[in-house]
Amino acid sequence: MLNSLKNKKLLILIVLSIIFLSSCLCSCSKDKESPKEAFEKYKQQWEKGDYKGLYGMVSSTTKEKVTEKEFIERYEKIFGDIEAKNISIKAKYPQGIEKIKEEEVKIPFSLTMDTLVGTVTVDNFEAILQKERIDKEEKWLLKWSTNMIFPQLDSDDKVGLRTLLATRGEIYDRKGKPLAINGQVLSVAIEPKRFQPYEENIKKMAEILDISESTIREKLEANTNPDWQVPIVNISKEDVEKKYKLYPLAGVVFNRVESRVYPGKEACGSLIGYIGPITQEELEKLKSDGYSSQCLIGKMGLEQVYDKRLKGENGAEIYISKIEEGREIEKITIAKKEPKNGENIKIAIDLDLQEKIYKTMRGEPGSSAAVEPKTGEVLALVSSPNFDSNMYTTYISKTMAEKMKNSDTNPTFNRFNKVYCPGSTFKLITSAIGLNTGVINPEEGINISGKQWQGDSSWGNYKVTRVNNSTEPINLTKALVYSDNIYFAMQARKIGAEKYIEGAKKFGIGEEFPFEFPFQKSQLMNGDTIESDILLADSGYGQGEILMSPLHLSLCYSALVNNGDIMKPVIELKEGWTASIWKEKAIKADKVGLLRENFKKVVEDPKGTGHEAKIAGRSIGGKTGTAQLQKSHEDTTAEENGWFVAFDTENPDFVITMMIQNVKDKGGSHYVVPMVRDVLK
Repeated sequence: MLNSLKNKKLLILIVLSIIFLSSCLCSCSKDKESPKEAFEKYKQQWEKGDYKGLYGMVSSTTKEKVTEKEFIERYEKIFGDIEAKNISIKAKYPQGIEKIKEEEVKIPFSLTMDTLVGTVTVDNFEAILQKERIDKEEKWLLKWSTNMIFPQLDSDDKVGLRTLLATRGEIYDRKGKPLAINGQVLSVAIEPKRFQPYEENIKKMAEILDISESTIREKLEANTNPDWQVPIVNISKEDVEKKYKLYPLAGVVFNRVESRVYPGKEACGSLIGYIGPITQEELEKLKSDGYSSQCLIGKMGLEQVYDKRLKGENGAEIYISKIEEGREIEKITIAKKEPKNGENIKIAIDLDLQEKIYKTMRGEPGSSAAVEPKTGEVLALVSSPNFDSNMYTTYISKTMAEKMKNSDTNPTFNRFNKVYCPGSTFKLITSAIGLNTGVINPEEGINISGKQWQGDSSWGNYKVTRVNNSTEPINLTKALVYSDNIYFAMQARKIGAEKYIEGAKKFGIGEEFPFEFPFQKSQLMNGDTIESDILLADSGYGQGEILMSPLHLSLCYSALVNNGDIMKPVIELKEGWTASIWKEKAIKADKVGLLRENFKKVVEDPKGTGHEAKIAGRSIGGKTGTAQLQKSHEDTTAEENGWFVAFDTENPDFVITMMIQNVKDKGGSHYVVPMVRDVLK
């Protein structure tokens, strides 16, 4: 009985031992990690950029060679520089990896990521996992080396990123003449050892270049190696005079440098603009559009308007620089994105006409615009005085710097896209509104006595003044020929504010200007309506609160030689482009001929205000305008701007409007007429 009981206890003990041992074995088996599971964890850490976590999974022999700080910094530097995102790792696990008995296993894998050069896939990775006992527990840890970053990367090698700059697109005029191109300038440099006599040469060089002596001296003193050339400024290759004068100075040398070049020079400064290094503020706004800190960006004019198309798209190359004994022996490309060069752009501007107009304006402050009336092509946009865009790729002289400080004649202030009081040139719009509405009877003569007139006693002391003192009845023709302010003030009142506003809209006045180059918006009045009878009368002859640009006026006058239609202004001649109407029948078709003949008489009639524009054998039409810039009705000392709009009535290849500022003591609009005549010739 006792033996039987002992046997039963022994049996129970054996069973319990077996259960316990089995449980331990199961537990150990369950806790033991496979190499596949270990690599999956490693892969996840890498994909989410947890480099500290990665380091925790490398072998102890690796940790003896590479510190955690070195490990993390290298990953962050390499993958940060190439802007790696969306990393994805795909392993090719060996067959039977779950039950492998070896102490070491190799796992091939590939890595795909989005980078600065686009989506990149790198193959031929090989991870080596080895068994290692840590705290009495077996683990599969990574036998790490730098080729786990990139397969070709050895410990001394470096990963580099190189920007492949796109070639900026160029701008050409309608005839293919260059306006903004990629060319060369001359770098004027000094070889310090030969630059003798030192002080005398500095003085001569400063005078020739029109820069301060301190500019030269500071650059020379900043140089630490007397064998190095010291660049001072860049000059245009065409600036032969400066080169000729600098050449005899000992130690002065010239080197060719790649640069943006502007053949249109001063005639085109405000129109074409210039490029310069991108600022931090600009970069913040444009980073999402593919701009980088290395970009040159359009700062003004068409260089700015078309910048995104001109700049192209930079490429990039990720490479490994193979290093032996401290020097580079080879470059291995990991990934490369070729640059996409910028577009070349052809514009409607005629460089010959642009230069002719600019030269004719003789540096007087003002602006001009010329358009092809039947297509809307903008043939010239001139701001005077102007600057040479090349100075932003060479240097700004002392003389130019002084001019730029003068707000009245600052060459960098663009005048052609601003709006001004148009004066009597606006009488075309008043005439058209009156004829379109039937309010003006062109044959009806109005008896006007004296040089001054007012609508009624509510005007107080204010009166409209006319230049002529004709005693004959004034009809539309005579009113235009003599530029009679009183006639047009009367007609504006007859038309009435509501009809006058609606009529002006037919000419696009008060609307956003439909043009790629930014222009100020024209206006008929400051608010939503013409608030007084005086303001309506003043508007009739182009004073009051009316503001227009020369380009808008040229377009309005183009209706006289385009059957009453105003074309949409066009600056770029895109392939396959077609002209389109902006304002259809701004002037009713049956009124166009009458008005055209009247504006022809303004020039043909010896008494006409535009008679100085008469050219033998040509049929010229036009209109003068002298805009008084008084701040109030009582202001009689205000400055005046002079205007003249002109076109050939029989061969209307272009309509030109020119405005010159500050002509009060120069003959008013009569100062401008001969300038325009010279262009028409």
